[in-house]
Amino acid sequence: MNIFISAVLLSAVAFASLTSALQAAVSPEKAASTVILNETGVQNLKIQTVEAEETDFEETVFALGRIQAIPEKRAVVASRVAGRIMEINTTLGTLVEAGADVVRLESRQSGNPPPSLWLKAPTSGLVTSSEARIGEPVDPDKAILEITDLSEIYAVARLPEHLAGKIKAGASAHIHVSALPEEVFEGTLLRFGTAADSASGTIDAVFSLPNPSLLLRPNLRAEFSIVLSKREAVMSIPKSALQGDALSRFVYIKDYDLPHAFVKSPVQIGATNDRFAEVLGGLIVGDEVVTRGAYSLAFAGKGSISLKEALDAAHGHEHNEDGSEVSSALVKTPRTGFATESAHTSAPLSMLTLFSLASNGLLLLLLLLAAIRNNASSSAADNHP
Repeated sequence: MNIFISAVLLSAVAFASLTSALQAAVSPEKAASTVILNETGVQNLKIQTVEAEETDFEETVFALGRIQAIPEKRAVVASRVAGRIMEINTTLGTLVEAGADVVRLESRQSGNPPPSLWLKAPTSGLVTSSEARIGEPVDPDKAILEITDLSEIYAVARLPEHLAGKIKAGASAHIHVSALPEEVFEGTLLRFGTAADSASGTIDAVFSLPNPSLLLRPNLRAEFSIVLSKREAVMSIPKSALQGDALSRFVYIKDYDLPHAFVKSPVQIGATNDRFAEVLGGLIVGDEVVTRGAYSLAFAGKGSISLKEALDAAHGHEHNEDGSEVSSALVKTPRTGFATESAHTSAPLSMLTLFSLASNGLLLLLLLLAAIRNNASSSAADNHP
């Protein structure tokens, strides 16, 4: 009999624990950290997310520098005879093709009219300097135009001397240019400068940089993230997802259940580079973290929809204001305010819930059988002294 009572008590405790877990579907901490928006709010904040994943993580060093034209890719337009400029087919900042007529000269030789000739572009490129003016006298030793091929350029970083030994020719760099903040350019280290600057303690590191769109121009200021090494299988997220200060970092994670809901979650950060931050704790692979719009979420309060409204819409039944399940099968009707029975006050049972209920039922059945067998054995013993 004692075993039977114990079985009943154990089953009651297990069922009560399961019911409590179902009712407390959302913890108070999560409810307080959740921002819920409607579709319009997501669009207005321009929310974008990426999945946290394990990738190759780059160890980088930072340096400043400038964009420079390759000296060997500069050419000038000049005349072999003296004369004056009569016609100009190009202007400063325009592109010309090799062999194109750019300037017409009238020579100083006698004639009526005096003989003239067209000066042609010696190479394709951008007109980066011009001294051409209609009527301007020209001598053979004077450069009229300068044409520069900018399809490939140099990016020259001022690298601290102590780092020069850690970087070899062929190393890559992610290059950001202030004039083009949305672009990232990839350069390859060709060589170091011939001498260091003793005043600044730096040495030039010359990177080759393709420039097919000709967006990069000489003397633009550049920021370099030079790759020293790589580590494999490192959990990382874009730096734009990080919020908070250095001592209290957090991100917003897209909720797995509720649409347009984002949960503020603390994270532990390791090394960082120009684009990514190493994650030591607080995330798992597959978590969708907010990148664009993360800063705005920090000031969005609770959002535009309450937790109760979001859960009601997602699960198709009513919840308490704190997000927990309604604790009984009785809910208030909108018309009378009195408690009436509702067949839809609980969510459809999940596979985990069904498994737990089945396990508790089986446990109760086994304990009952054991109790019955024990009672039968005791009765048999009493009948046969």
